[in-house]
Amino acid sequence: MASINIVLGAIFIASFYLSGSLAFPPGHHEGAHPIGNSPISGLSTDYYKFTCPQADEIVVPILKKAIAKEPQIAASLLRLLFHDCFVQGCDASVLLDDTEEVVSEKNAIPNKNSIRGFEVIDEIKAALEEACPNTVSCADTIALAARGSTVLSGGPYWELPLGRRDSKTANMKLANKNLPPPNATLHRLIKFFQRQGLDKVDLVALSGSHTIGKARCVSFKQRLYNQHRDNRPENTLEKSFYHTLALACPRTGGDDNIRSLDFVSPSQFDNSYYKLILEGKGLLNSDEVLWTGKDPEIAGLVKSYAENKPLFFEHYVNSIIKMGNINPLMGYNGEIRKNCHRVNQEI
Repeated sequence: MASINIVLGAIFIASFYLSGSLAFPPGHHEGAHPIGNSPISGLSTDYYKFTCPQADEIVVPILKKAIAKEPQIAASLLRLLFHDCFVQGCDASVLLDDTEEVVSEKNAIPNKNSIRGFEVIDEIKAALEEACPNTVSCADTIALAARGSTVLSGGPYWELPLGRRDSKTANMKLANKNLPPPNATLHRLIKFFQRQGLDKVDLVALSGSHTIGKARCVSFKQRLYNQHRDNRPENTLEKSFYHTLALACPRTGGDDNIRSLDFVSPSQFDNSYYKLILEGKGLLNSDEVLWTGKDPEIAGLVKSYAENKPLFFEHYVNSIIKMGNINPLMGYNGEIRKNCHRVNQEI
């Protein structure tokens, strides 16, 4: 979502507990059991067990370095997974650059000057290629980076089904059609998620990816000044929060100024996002309508997650695993790109 079983809601092949324990600090992974449903048929949590068993040890240090340098990159990497899977499935089409044959999704309205983190994906992919040539797909690299970013930000660990292949095409038209805008109504959000086979629980849980990350003023400015085309602010905005936003985002100019989606703990993956929504302090319209959109089931989930972080983590894991299984390419239906920005025959 301009920035959504993100997101969001992020690097470790589940069966490799030894390597994971070396890579992650105690409390995140070591000695702990992952939460969530068992792996989905088709993908496998031990897909690289024999072909690239050191994948965890390769991915984690690169992510740690990138996040230490810029904590915001964790949210950007998690967002890449959403913006990949919601278009034509989890196939790394979002990484493809423009060529004579490919019209890049990066130029779609929800992505242009918005999605980022490509250099981190490139660094991870290069290291994986050096250690395990032609083995780990770009699509799985995105998934590994998303899970790692979640965990390293304090979020839950989950067994990550792997084995996706990379697409040879992109689809800018679908990117413009399928990625929910920040000003979406609740009815539209539900439709966007239903289109991907995701339900209301998935919508609310995955929206929790906004517990980390930031958004540009242009993504929410209409709420401050002209939400209903009446030159007035959105009436669900808490007053002090409104004044804070108005200072950062003036009526004219400042479109690229940024604000944290969760100003209480912007770099920590927790449940404060939902607490803020209950207080009228959701940044995007697509955040606040989860509470104000007059859907009792969705509002009830927001309240439950605000009160119960373990429940949010459990639902988030289930939902992001489900999202990661949207139309993955398997076997000969895809390829393993050497360079994530181009299909293999163009290298």
